[in-house]
Amino acid sequence: MSTKRKRCAYDAGFKLKVVQFALDCGNNRKTASQFGIGEKLVRDWKKMTDELRAMPRTKKARRGDKPSFPNEEEDLNAWILGLRNDGYIVTRGAIRVKAKELITGTDENFKASAGWCNRFMRRNKLTLRQKTRIAQKLPADLDDKITSFQRYVIRLRKEKNYPLSQIGNMDETPMYFDLPGNRTVDSLGSRTVTVRTTGHEKTHFTAVLACMADGTKLPPMVIFKRKTMPKDRFPPGVIVHVHPKGWMDEAGVLLWLQKVWARRPGGGLQNQQSLLVWDMFRAHLADRVKQRTKNGYNTDVAVIPGGLTSILQPLDVCLNYPVKCKVREQWNTWMASGGPERTAGGNFKRPSLPLVTGWVKSAWDSIDPQMIEKSFKKCSISNSLDGMEDDILWRDVEEDSDSHSDDDGDDAYDDLMTPAQAAQLFMDNSDDDEDFEGF
Repeated sequence: MSTKRKRCAYDAGFKLKVVQFALDCGNNRKTASQFGIGEKLVRDWKKMTDELRAMPRTKKARRGDKPSFPNEEEDLNAWILGLRNDGYIVTRGAIRVKAKELITGTDENFKASAGWCNRFMRRNKLTLRQKTRIAQKLPADLDDKITSFQRYVIRLRKEKNYPLSQIGNMDETPMYFDLPGNRTVDSLGSRTVTVRTTGHEKTHFTAVLACMADGTKLPPMVIFKRKTMPKDRFPPGVIVHVHPKGWMDEAGVLLWLQKVWARRPGGGLQNQQSLLVWDMFRAHLADRVKQRTKNGYNTDVAVIPGGLTSILQPLDVCLNYPVKCKVREQWNTWMASGGPERTAGGNFKRPSLPLVTGWVKSAWDSIDPQMIEKSFKKCSISNSLDGMEDDILWRDVEEDSDSHSDDDGDDAYDDLMTPAQAAQLFMDNSDDDEDFEGF
């Protein structure tokens, strides 16, 4: 009774040893019996002697050179590249699901295994990459939306004739109770570079910053992760709010409109007509928020298209980064001066809520008003309508300040679009100035 031989994987060194034995004895059957393998393997390995000699001796498989389903893999690769050109994330899991969908019709036994995915990616020169920034390198089809946004702002400015003191920008940005940098001065040749913190690098709060095109800074709002308002005494000039998760939501936006935007110079009883520029964060697009800005505060809104805040939002382009750097400097000074208190168990306590609130206010106060004015011009929001300041659009931010575009790896306020929003905002190819209607 014959038994089925168990499949085994053999490295190139073993195969060459079998080939050499077969050549010496001149008998494939005897060679197969000697090494306990099938006679067909001996014949196959003798045919590929040159290839085996060119391979590393420990290499076993020869898969990955030629695809079994070339047409389907070509379609799959085109699908991947299309999504990446549009800025969408493609995961290995998504590749396997799509491959199963494309190839099952040809081979119902195809499993789209993890190993197959590795070989497919290697054949097509694909690899996993760390994002450099959400939508930092813009898809080509978004370029016309930059122009549409600029046209929309210019048209509103010509129709409403807003003074620069009534053109504003607001943005939410996450911050953390511990803000260690990635570099420190240390002894040359040190193998381990440790950075001490209080252990709250991931304990976040939200800072809400807003400014006007004439350089005016509106009071910052700080949102802490808690359910009840703290009883601490906070520095004056800062609006303190709480949220169970420490994020901005619709109620927070309405509170900001009431406490900050309505009290800006020119707001309140004067209620001058104004323009507010902000991103596509979902709380900004809520119906109650739209109604309140338009009817309650006489404010027109220009919503920055998704993925373009790194180009069109003044706070994101020029201001958030230096504010965070200033907060980090204060945190470093506090840590170095022995600021952290210890718990009964000997662990460091995080900085107090009034302390971090003071850091945010101090950092925001340190921003030069001229930097704010230039940031609006850099984003083509407050430039002279006669075109005399258009050259600022092409000037590097570093020429205007020491700032860099804000870049937080974990930002709940990144303006990612749903497919429906993308279709609504970016699929209209008309050249009419009415294309971009805002919200």
